[in-house]
Amino acid sequence: MNFFDYVLFAPCVAMASGTALIYDEEMTTHKLLWDDPVCDIEVPERLSSSYEHLKSYHLVERCVRVPAREGSEEEILLVHSSEHLEVAKSTQTMNEEELKRVSANYDAFFFHPNTYRCARLAVGATLQLVDTVMSGKVCNGMALVRPPGHHSQRNAANGFCLFNNVAIAAEYAKLKYNLQRILIVDWDVHHGQGTQYIFEEDPSVLYFSWHRYEHQEFWPSLKESDYDAVGLGKGKGFNINLPWNKVGMGNSDYLAVFFHVLLPMAFEFDPELVIVSSGYDSGIGDPEGQMNATPEIFAHLTHFLMQLANGKLCVILEGGYHLKSLSESVCMTVKTLLGDPVPQITGEMAPCLSAVESIQNVRAAHKPYWKWLMYEDTSFLQNLSTKSHLLKKADSNPCTEHESKITKDDETVKVEKYLELHMKNILFPVPPIKTAVTAESEGSAHVFSVPVHLVKQMDKTEIKALVSGFYPHLVKEDKTLVSLSSMLAVLDKVLKKEVCNGIAESPESAIAVAVALRHSVCFGFQRVLCVFVGDMQIIPNTEDGKILIIHICEKEQAGNTNSKNYISLSWKEDAEGNDFFSAVLGFILPVAYSYQPNLTVIAVGPNRSLGISGISLLFASLQGLAESRILAVMEDTEINLMQNVTKILVGGSTPHFGAYVPPTQEKVNKIKVLRDQFQQEWKMLQCSVKDGISMN
Repeated sequence: MNFFDYVLFAPCVAMASGTALIYDEEMTTHKLLWDDPVCDIEVPERLSSSYEHLKSYHLVERCVRVPAREGSEEEILLVHSSEHLEVAKSTQTMNEEELKRVSANYDAFFFHPNTYRCARLAVGATLQLVDTVMSGKVCNGMALVRPPGHHSQRNAANGFCLFNNVAIAAEYAKLKYNLQRILIVDWDVHHGQGTQYIFEEDPSVLYFSWHRYEHQEFWPSLKESDYDAVGLGKGKGFNINLPWNKVGMGNSDYLAVFFHVLLPMAFEFDPELVIVSSGYDSGIGDPEGQMNATPEIFAHLTHFLMQLANGKLCVILEGGYHLKSLSESVCMTVKTLLGDPVPQITGEMAPCLSAVESIQNVRAAHKPYWKWLMYEDTSFLQNLSTKSHLLKKADSNPCTEHESKITKDDETVKVEKYLELHMKNILFPVPPIKTAVTAESEGSAHVFSVPVHLVKQMDKTEIKALVSGFYPHLVKEDKTLVSLSSMLAVLDKVLKKEVCNGIAESPESAIAVAVALRHSVCFGFQRVLCVFVGDMQIIPNTEDGKILIIHICEKEQAGNTNSKNYISLSWKEDAEGNDFFSAVLGFILPVAYSYQPNLTVIAVGPNRSLGISGISLLFASLQGLAESRILAVMEDTEINLMQNVTKILVGGSTPHFGAYVPPTQEKVNKIKVLRDQFQQEWKMLQCSVKDGISMN
């Protein structure tokens, strides 16, 4: 019988779904009318080519189209002065010479007679997106807007930006929806100093920016763009600057910042809304950024931000000046917002020393303000006599192995050809079905709170044929064969890529996992990651490197010793809240991304030491790996746990992970010991200068 002949549907429950897309062609009418070598890269095609690329991938038709509107004067005045507004309004009737003269009053900005109208549309489109997400009509969305906004200040246009779209959106959301905590993530390659100035004394807005800095040599060349600018007054600790002091930063450098700086702060902050200043000049080939991050990195960054604020995520276009790189990166972002599987990352997973130094500088500067840093040892940084002492070490270290000749050559055509081939290699057919489960009858589907697809359990003859090759003693007992039938039926569909992921109930989870891992390797998968929560009676052989096991248990089991491919993490989740963030972000994710698995198996066995929140966090975080291929093996089938896991796997809005609890000194030490033990093997663990120096 064909698989699709016996697909069944569980009952659907109402929840916010869908991704909004806002685009108005009129915003392409803002353009430069005279020669200006600084401003000539900010072209209308940035918008139109991004939109056309979305159409070519058939992404536009999958989004909820929301019309742009003009932002009102009252909305613009939420962050800008009336004088600034009046100057902008006055340009509508100016001739070219007058426009050129008023543009010269600002740093890197140009006016066109239609600029004011376009800037109001950019503001209005951004606010439309906030309204659509906050009202629950969609989960998330993206607004393609011009002119961009993050450099514009209360009383001045700056850096191609007239009105600060994202800052206006944050103030608007606070007022209209009574929000107390908004996270702004600025991954543009330039520092969004305008946004920083607006919120630097405001603890209700956590502003994060990474940016090319080169020790204040790169525009806007401000002292307040460095890591020690942490905010002012009540806003101290709520302004995070991560300076890039070298060009050529790549995928692993960006991920390291998320793991070791942004995400821990974001989870502790617990935002009610996330807004992204989404500049793609931080991508490969861009003449401004000169970085090496490939488009799929933005899928991963987007995926991580979708785990915050119950999935309420608004992505607003900022910079991006290599049209092919920009367009592909926009598409990667929107595909992820839509819930498509996340592509495999490329390149060696090892942050460069310059990135590691910036990461640890930020951690040291913010230690007084964040609980997650409470027990971290950052004192050695302050003992270094001058910043230049740090920089010499950084400059002598090549950034990454995959530092690209293409970017150094700065030839647009070469980058276009490279991206053409690269995107063909990373784009893969999306399985027709998201999440599969097995059940003996349609009636058992009531356990799941979201739509799932039911598949028939595997019969004993099939099981014997599969298992006898590597675990022949298991096929002798009927009870064991029955316990494997659910898992193998789901795993078979995942391995054949007929489904994206699946959930299998098993009364003997350790046996089921051992079989699943060995069968996946025999099927041809070269790297299989297993995260096992609870007692694990059988430890599969991992010496060939094709299996990596991270075992999370309350007490380390007798006879088990850590090795490169079997790591035991003793962790009992805090009863008052969730302290497991520290283990996931500080250890599990960096190890998993270093390994780059083709398949992820997550199992919940007996005597689990994690609550529903911690297990949910594991599933949500690890979905970015292995093209989102996950097999869940559940011995504990408590209904709330099953519903949470299923909701995450089918792409529903992310559950709230619970109140952040800082780990104890003992747990911090435990992570540090493991990090020190394994950072030479799993290089994404390198997050301190002290540790990082030894890696050369």
